[in-house]
Amino acid sequence: MLEHDVLVIGAGLAGQRAAIEARGKKLNTAVISKVYPVRSHSNAAQGGINAAIREDDSWETHAFDTVKGSDYLGDQDAIEVLCREARHDIIELEHMGVIFDRDEEGLLGTRPFGGATYARTCFVADITGQAILHVMNEQLMKARVPVYDEFFATSLITDDNGCCGVVAMELATGKVYPISAKAVILATGGLGRTYEPSTNALIVTGDGMSLAYRAGAPLMDMEMVQFHPTTLPSNGALITEAARGEGAYLLNANGERFLKNYDPVKMELGTRDVISRAEQTEINEGRGVDGSVLLDCTHLGKERILKNLSQIYELALSFANVDITKEPVPVRPGMHYQMGGVSTDINGLTHVPGLYAAGECACVSVHGANRLGANSLLETVVYGRRAGAAAAAYAQATAPRKLPEQAARTDEQRVAAIMRREGPGENAALLRLELGRTMHDRVGIFRTKAGLEQAISAIRNLRERYEHVTVAAKGHVFNYALQSVWELGFMLDCAEAIAVSALRREESRGAHYRLDFPHRDDANWLKHTLAFCSSEGPRIDYRPVRITRWEPERTIS
Repeated sequence: MLEHDVLVIGAGLAGQRAAIEARGKKLNTAVISKVYPVRSHSNAAQGGINAAIREDDSWETHAFDTVKGSDYLGDQDAIEVLCREARHDIIELEHMGVIFDRDEEGLLGTRPFGGATYARTCFVADITGQAILHVMNEQLMKARVPVYDEFFATSLITDDNGCCGVVAMELATGKVYPISAKAVILATGGLGRTYEPSTNALIVTGDGMSLAYRAGAPLMDMEMVQFHPTTLPSNGALITEAARGEGAYLLNANGERFLKNYDPVKMELGTRDVISRAEQTEINEGRGVDGSVLLDCTHLGKERILKNLSQIYELALSFANVDITKEPVPVRPGMHYQMGGVSTDINGLTHVPGLYAAGECACVSVHGANRLGANSLLETVVYGRRAGAAAAAYAQATAPRKLPEQAARTDEQRVAAIMRREGPGENAALLRLELGRTMHDRVGIFRTKAGLEQAISAIRNLRERYEHVTVAAKGHVFNYALQSVWELGFMLDCAEAIAVSALRREESRGAHYRLDFPHRDDANWLKHTLAFCSSEGPRIDYRPVRITRWEPERTIS
């Protein structure tokens, strides 16, 4: 049996930052990851990371922008922590070795991003996430933190005192291990592949959210699913918001900058929920171009594009056959980010003692109903660090606990049962595709009671069929087909929580837009949705939003 003081599940930015912090407390800390660390989805973050680093900016302004962008659903104490500690963490990243862009005076360069009243986004061209992730991985190795590469977490181990470990399958051998830990930190990222299409990598399957949910921790605000305004129609690849930050325009089929009709002040630098709905409205009303709108970068000039937007230049050329220095590229809204997740306090602690969460899998909540661009990378480093410190303190004060006997037996038996099933049965890939399309069509940008009820019915039907999934490959060495069966189970949990939470929230707020309830309703719905796992499906409860200094602006019905 493997034993550690602190065990981090996930090796993206939040997980690595948490592990580095816990290891700094001289604790036996380890990371498990289903992919090699630098293949984590943090790689995909393009545009930048926010911080009030200039003298004429302030963390308070950053915090208010974030609160307003969240449509007042974000917890303001958590947002204050995020924005107040941002400057320190950005400077720390640079000291670690992240080569941020600098301006003509040698100061950290910044660019504007949507929903912000100040250009406070630090960046490395349009590969910011990748740049930070590789530097963070160097720091992880420097701290000599062991990483169990290609270990897939299948369940959490709990006893009467809380979480005490993890069951994980070593992909190279198929062997199932119980791993003991005084504290466990979930940093597994989002659930993007619950939708099709999505900007997310194929590995982003809601693992940590489902693991916590099944262990008794509630999932919060799962209905708040962000669609990014600019994704490629062919494959869902992300075209960074930094393009609009640099000055790109969005055009409809008539060549009009149509955002003048939706957000005439901020235009292309409006919040993602507003722009995504505007684009979809243009498309639905016949002013789109083959189901898309156009992103025009041509006026920025080739030199600027190749310097600051080189990755999206290559993406557009490779997957849309468009040279963005010469012509506009078609884009459309695509599922991008989950604002909800495992409910935590401002130190990452969940409702289960000894279990922490950070990054996209967690809901602190700093994003509320709509995340501002470039706040996600900031959340990973600020709350990854805080979760690592809190988990380390908990582990230092906790005596070693003996794992329950046969801690891994249930998962071993389940693996055996799946492998014994003979065809034809159900195909996991086809069920996953059907789930993704159902979520896109019924739980997407625009929602209705009828559509949500249809989605819930479809998800529950898929769950029944899921029990008959077969795996053709019977080997144990890197059996990704077997892994995909577990991932589909995680996605079904997340999808049901999203759809049921969305059905219960009878208002429109941020990314959650109900055509049958088109207005924000602070009197009845200024509260968080909590989904608890039960045998009948998600059990919904609520808790108030924590407001410290900014009361919600009055809305007009």
